[in-house]
Formats: sequence, C-alpha cells, structure tokens
Amino acid sequence: MGLKVFLFLSLNLLQEVKSSMVSLSNNGYEGVVIAINPSVPEDERLIQSIKEMVTQASTYLFEATKRRFYFRNVSILVPMTWKSKSEYLTPKRESYDKAEVIVADPYLKYGNNPYTLKYGQCGDRGQYIHFTPNFLLTDNLRMYEPRGRVFVHEWAHLWWGVFDEYNRDRPFYMSEKNTIEATRCSTHVSGRIMVMECQGSSCKSRKCWRDSKTGLYEPKCTFIPNKAQAARDSIMFMQSLDSVNEFCTEKTHNREAPNLQNKMCNYRSTWDVIKKSADFQNSSPMIGTEALPRPAFSLLKFKQRIVCLVLDKSGSMKFGNPISRLTRMNQAAELFLIQIIEKGSLVGLVTFDSTATIRNLLARMTSEKSYLEISANLPRQVGNGTSICNGLRSGFQAITSSNQRTSGSEIILLTDGEDDQISSCFEEVKSSGAVIHTIALGPSAARELETLSDMTGGLRFYANHDVNGLMDAFSGISSRSGSISQQAVQLESKALNIKGKELIYGTVLVDSTIGNDTFFVITWTIQKPEIILQDPKGKKYTTSDFRENTIKATNICLFVCFQTGTWTYSLFNKAGKSQLLTVTVTTRARSPTTPPVIVTAHMSQNTAQYTKPMIVYARVSQGFLPVLGANVTATIEAEDGHQVTLELWDNRAGADTLKNDGVYSRYFAEYHGNGRYSLKVRVKARKTATKVNLKQPNKALYVPGYVENDEIIWNPPEPEYPDNTDTSVAGRVNTGGSFTVSGTHPGGDDTPPGFPPSKVTDLEAQFEGDHLHLTWTAPGNVIDKGKVHRYVIRMSKHSLDIEEDFNKATLVNTHFLIPKEAGSRENFKFKPENIENGAKLYIGIQAFNEANLRSEVSNIAEAIKSIPGLGTKIPTPSLTIFLFVATLFRF
Repeated sequence: MGLKVFLFLSLNLLQEVKSSMVSLSNNGYEGVVIAINPSVPEDERLIQSIKEMVTQASTYLFEATKRRFYFRNVSILVPMTWKSKSEYLTPKRESYDKAEVIVADPYLKYGNNPYTLKYGQCGDRGQYIHFTPNFLLTDNLRMYEPRGRVFVHEWAHLWWGVFDEYNRDRPFYMSEKNTIEATRCSTHVSGRIMVMECQGSSCKSRKCWRDSKTGLYEPKCTFIPNKAQAARDSIMFMQSLDSVNEFCTEKTHNREAPNLQNKMCNYRSTWDVIKKSADFQNSSPMIGTEALPRPAFSLLKFKQRIVCLVLDKSGSMKFGNPISRLTRMNQAAELFLIQIIEKGSLVGLVTFDSTATIRNLLARMTSEKSYLEISANLPRQVGNGTSICNGLRSGFQAITSSNQRTSGSEIILLTDGEDDQISSCFEEVKSSGAVIHTIALGPSAARELETLSDMTGGLRFYANHDVNGLMDAFSGISSRSGSISQQAVQLESKALNIKGKELIYGTVLVDSTIGNDTFFVITWTIQKPEIILQDPKGKKYTTSDFRENTIKATNICLFVCFQTGTWTYSLFNKAGKSQLLTVTVTTRARSPTTPPVIVTAHMSQNTAQYTKPMIVYARVSQGFLPVLGANVTATIEAEDGHQVTLELWDNRAGADTLKNDGVYSRYFAEYHGNGRYSLKVRVKARKTATKVNLKQPNKALYVPGYVENDEIIWNPPEPEYPDNTDTSVAGRVNTGGSFTVSGTHPGGDDTPPGFPPSKVTDLEAQFEGDHLHLTWTAPGNVIDKGKVHRYVIRMSKHSLDIEEDFNKATLVNTHFLIPKEAGSRENFKFKPENIENGAKLYIGIQAFNEANLRSEVSNIAEAIKSIPGLGTKIPTPSLTIFLFVATLFRF
C-alpha cells in the first residue's frame, strides 16, 4: 500500500509543562542541571566560575533557609561543539531544554542581567534561570555580585515561585503615613534617595525633587542603599547587601510595597510562600555541627542525537475515518524522518504488535538514501495484539546492537492499543536512562502510557480526531541540544474538507529569519489533488514538481536563499466527491546567528481535576526576548473530538501575570468528559506591527551604587536600551502536548461546576477634579469568558479595610455601570463624598456572575487628591490645585 503523501521541498533552499529531574534528599538538592548553549565558545573559566557560584550559593541557601536546604550535586552540560575530554561523561536524561539553569549570550547583546523565566502563579515553578557568560566571567559587576547570592535569589523564583520585592517601574510609593518610601522589603533597609547627573565624564549627585504631577519623586530618582546595614532581609529585594541573609517573614514583610510579590501572592511574605512548598513541608532543619558538604559536580558533554521509532502495528491500527491510523502514522513518521530529525542524527525503527521486530538498526541521517532505508520499512500491514514492553525492549536492543548506549537516547513510542502489562517494564525503562516520548493515538491507548514520559522526562502527545494531530506531535519532538538552527519550525498545520471539483487557496508567509529546508506536505484521502504553488516572485510550481513519498534531491541554493515573502498555494479536488486534504509546512532557521520567532506552549499542569480550571500558556519569543502584539489562539480537543478555541492574552488580565512579557495565557475550564486532551497553538501577526521587547521583564535588580563611609559610590549607569524593535512573524504552529482530566460526573453530565469571575488584577485609580476615574480589564462570567453580571466597588482611607474586611468598606454606587465582555477595558467615574484635599483613598473591586458567584477582591488601587506644593518645582497651592495619582500595582 503506497502512502498518499506528497512532499514539496521549497526551492527556496532545496537542501517548544516543563518537567524537572531535580529531587530533594536529606536536605540536599540533587540532579540540578546547568547547561551551556551551543553558541557559547569553549572557555574552561566558565566551568570554574559555575562551580564557585554554586558552592557559594549552597552555603548561602543553607543559611537563608535556616539549615534546611543546600545543593548536593550539580551537573554541568557542555555542548557538542566543545572538545572532548576524559572527565566529560555521557548525559543520561540531562538536556539543555530541561536544564534548571542555562548559560547563553543575550540575543542582540542587550545586557547581562540575570533573570528567571517565570510566568506562573504564586508558588508555581519557573522555566529556567538565564546567566550570560559575561556575568559569570566578569569580576567587576558590583551591581549584581556576589554571584552565589544572585543564584539563590533566582533559585527562589525558579523553585518556590516567589516574586521580586522591588519594582523597576514604580521604585517609590506613598505610604499610609503620607511618607514616600522606596519599594522594598523590609523597610529596615536604609539608604539615601538621590539623582546622579552627568555632563560628559563629569557626574555629581543631588537630592531628589518631588514631582508636581505624581507627588512622588522625579523619574530619575534612585534609592541608594547603605553598604553597612543592620537589616537581615530580604533576599528577594537586595541580596547583595552583606547583612542580608534571610527572606522577608510575616513579621518583616512590607504589605504596602507595590511589588509583584504582594500582587501575585496576596500580600504574603516570601518566606510564607516558601514554607508552603512541598520541599519545606517534607523536610526538617539539619541538626549537628558538621560542616556542610561541598556540592559535587559532574561534567557532561552533549552527544549526537539517537532516536528509535517504536511504532504500533496492532490490528486496531487498520481502523480510522477517513484514513486508517496506520496510514496517518506512516505519514507523520515520514515527515519526522525528512524534516524534523536533525541531519547527522542516528535513527532506528521497531514495529510491534504482540511481538516486536527491529526493522532498522541505527542509521545516520545524512542523505535521501538514509531516509529511504527507514521509510521503506514502515509497516504496511497490521498484526494482532499489543505488547508495549516488547516494543520498548526491542527499541533498546536496536540501540545497543548499533554499539550505542540507551542512556541519553530517545524512544518515540506510538500506540493506539490497550496493554495491561505495560507496568511490568517500568523498572527496565528507568534503568535504561532513555527518554521516552509517548504518542497516544485514539481513545483506547493504554492509560499508563504517560507514566513512561513522566518518569523519563519525555514529551507526551495525544492525537485522535484531528487528522493532523500525529504530524503535529512528531513535529514537536525536535532537538534537545539548545541549537535553534537545528530545530524545525512549523508554519502551518491545516485540514481541509473539500467538495468534489472544488478549488481552494491558501498562503504561507516565510519571514526573513526562516526558510532553510522548507517543506510543503500535502496529504489526501481519495485522489491526488492538482497542486499549484507560487513563490513570492510569481513563479509557479505544479503537481509535477512534487514527488510522492520522497524528497527532491536537487540542491539549487541560489534560488532558495532569498525567497522570503508570501507563498500561495491552490488545491483542486479532482475527485467527484468530497475528500480530506491536509497542508503541513515546516522550515528551519535561515541563519545560525539570527534566531527565528518561535512559540512554545503548555498547560499549567499535566493532570487536572474537573472541579479546577487550568491555564494555557504560550510563549512567543525571538532568542531570549519576548515578542509582543501577536495574535495567539489555542485549540484544545477532548477525546470525543469536542474542540474549544481560546484567544490568549498578554495584557495582565485573567491568568496573565505580566503585560508585554511575550507570554500569552488564558484560563481553561470547558471540560468535556474524562480522558486525554490535546493542545495546539497558532501564532499570527496582527495588522499592527509585531515587536520584540528589548527589555527583559523579569531581570535582576541593577544596584545603582552604595553609600559607603557617608559617601555615595556609584556603579556604572545601567545601559539604556530601546523599548522595542519591529520583527516579522509568519504563522507559527506548536503542539503543547497532552493532558488528562478526571472527576467528571459518572452519569455523563459534562456541565462543569460553577466557576466565579477571575480576579481583576490591573485596577487603576486617578482623580480628575472632584471625580475618581477607575479603569480595569473586564473579567468574565465564567473566569475570563463571557460577561459578568455586576461589579461591587468599595473604598476606604485604610488599605487593610479593603484587604482584610472588604464588605465593611464604603460601598460605591455602581447602578449605571454596565459590564463589558471579558478582556474589554472598563471605565467608571464617580464623585466621592466629603473627600478633602490631601486625602488618600484605597479602592477595590469584586465581580459577580449570574449565579452570584464572586471573584476575589482585586488589587488595591490608591489615589490622593489635591496634594499642596511639595518641593521647589511646585507652585504655591493658592495658584494651582494639584492632583496626585497612584496605583498600588502598576507594573
């Protein structure tokens, strides 16, 4: 049976929830991975600096957590581009894409700020910590050092899900005592508030003026800490101070500070969040006087990629509509062999039913011939029974028989069958050191399948009714080495049900960062369609330019290299009746030095209870920088084929933590029964320009200087970068893997429990004359979908009234406030009664849905009316009425 797949290698070159293997054992963290990016030149000083940083951090962490945690062993993963050495070991399941810490140059050379990529909720773990080589190798970075303390600050972000206690956008705030305070924790940290002015190489300091429009200090004003301090906290504010060796506790926490820790964690201290973590709950402080063990380090060198396909050919694979599962599997496997797997990788093939057969030992993917040798052995007929363990054992044998180790190798396991014996080989899988990526095809695939992925750090996918689901899954299993230029980028994944004799059109944009090895893949179910493909310059290619089941070997680089722009395709269904056609387009980066725009997607967790909502996350980035202004949509499909499509937001509303950080998110609660669900995300450019944000939103605090011996010692000014730069974004498609849902009603009632509106997180307040103007983003009737029924707004002269006893605060008349659709911008004005000049108000808001379920109380906004003259630049109050506006959480 010939595969009905057409592959067109575009003549423009003719040639991605993160799991962690870290564990806590007897107070020591084991399995921490620090991975060096392949683009970093070999430099032995990096390894020594990493060791010194971790050793210093271990002692500081032990002290900061009151003798509870330290780093026991750490693996340093160096890239394949570095020379081999006898001390370099072979990785097991360690990889760049799963590392807790990455070492890489910043994209576009914008700064050496350490940061943690974190965009979850309070207490959620982050994705990774990013250090630059310059940060690790330069000893005069006084604005960050010591490095070990910086590592502990970032580790708290990554591992315990706490947030910064400073605020770059609002470094000062007006306290309830009507004094201006630096945004910090604790308030015991002392210092001066100054401005540095420079003319050429000459600089001088002066005191700050208070701004007449805000009532706070002028924008250039800076808090300069005293180098000698009595304060012991907090590490999440300024760990560089010698005296600071604790996290803010309930006793020292600054609840008034307008920082992310207060906003995201409901005014809880960082130590309180850490104490609620599983690590803390399951451990006790170490006792005794023995010296703390120094961390043990393992040096690992990334190896060539080894992948064995283990594919199901049991009897149930013959079923499927409109095409069999076997055919869909073979189509997807061919795509993987042609385009997804990196050149030079070793690939083998095993097929299984009740028994397993090694079809191909490992072969190096260097040419069309090597691809054909494997694709020729893809199964054409089905067998009987399903033994997943036999398939895995044969996969391991295919690797070892090729004189390679299973440790660090990858197995791609695809099956649609049930197998109650799968757990019998779990121990073999663990001891193999291999990474198992699982693809569940159809609703009957073994329920224990995902356990294999979870225990080995592999990816998990589910495909059923979406005919492109398998191709999407295979497209998501790309290189784990950190080399973006090696990874395939999916531009399109579309299924089209076309009537007989119908003609359809489509376009695919190839932007300037991609275009190397671009494939247009067309599949059909009844009859080969007539295909016309037009390049950006107008030249047309027809069906004769496509070759069935194989790639076009001719390499005409001159034609390819500059063919960016819009490609147009048309498909004509020559059959007399409807048939399903699919279009899949993949490509690679055009240059190893210019990373493409990519999207990675995942759910907030791999398993969910029916009674709790989940969050969809999609990060759009170029290099390490966020991409703003994109149109991002997520499609979630349940086992029965029911689909939900959500537009994801990067506007700080609903589930979104930070505005303009390139992370687009949305709540998901429209469950449709128990079982597996799949996630697919699409990215498109909006009509307005899509931009790269050149300022990393979560970077470490750049300390401007210190007061030493009553003298201000300034650090070099922080480099100023432009806010954004334009970027071109073609379409992007990414599969976010699969997740499972349980707990639905056994009677088949799929109506989820009532969910209240989401919390308003961006409330802002501003006096305009005698009226107070409020703005916020509308939540939904059900979390962040639909329209709320009504709002309740309350105000007080004391923030604790809003925070702790909202119902006793003064109620605002909202009779004429008509709620808008979720995601819309709400505006409301009212005139507070009996508010004298200089009075400060705190405002909060709750949303109610039609079932009278209420949201949490919003962030607390504050506004001060009519502050009189406050400094040399402010005219006398008799001439002008001044208005002070502030928002407690303006990030």
